[in-house]
Amino acid sequence: MKKLTIIPLVIAVLMLLAKLALATDRYTEVMQKNIEEVYRAKTVEEFQSLANTFHRIAEAEKTKWEAFYYEAYTYVMMANAEVDAVKKDVMLDASLKALENAKNLQPGESEIVALEGFVHMMRVTVDPASRGQQYSGMAFQSFNKAVAMNPENPRALALLAQMEFGTAQFFGSSTTDACATASKAVEKFENQKPTSLLSPMWGKNMAQALNNKCQ
Repeated sequence: MKKLTIIPLVIAVLMLLAKLALATDRYTEVMQKNIEEVYRAKTVEEFQSLANTFHRIAEAEKTKWEAFYYEAYTYVMMANAEVDAVKKDVMLDASLKALENAKNLQPGESEIVALEGFVHMMRVTVDPASRGQQYSGMAFQSFNKAVAMNPENPRALALLAQMEFGTAQFFGSSTTDACATASKAVEKFENQKPTSLLSPMWGKNMAQALNNKCQ
């Protein structure tokens, strides 16, 4: 009798596992589609629509950090496409909020910290004269932390190189260190091995463009 009562329980567990696997596959499929659209998007309107989509996914999949991460990334790209300083700040605020949610789910993730530094770097571009000292320091801190967390993260290195290069140019100093970092970033991009289908893959063109300036 004991064996007979176990069989329905096993079947129920297998059905539950099958449903969970299906839900996970659906999540990955939807995320991949929207990530590809973010990489192709150009206008503020396109980015806003995608940010809203990622936010809905994140609210539905409360244990998945990637949706919050890509919501944050989309807001950074939107801020880059926006010309109004006040609107840029609003978008960057939204990016940081999404990153905090991602960090709560995956506190040891280098990609999240690197993107946080990207937000700080974008703050500098809004008003370099008044914000340079504060936000440059915050950006450097985030990029260096992200590299320390994962020395193989090419995005952290590429963003660090951008910050080093811009700072060197601003002060009229040598860009040798920045160019070395850019070269290392390009190398890491060539050898990057994504850990999942949703791993960030952006930034290679940025690293290559800076590396070309150094030639």
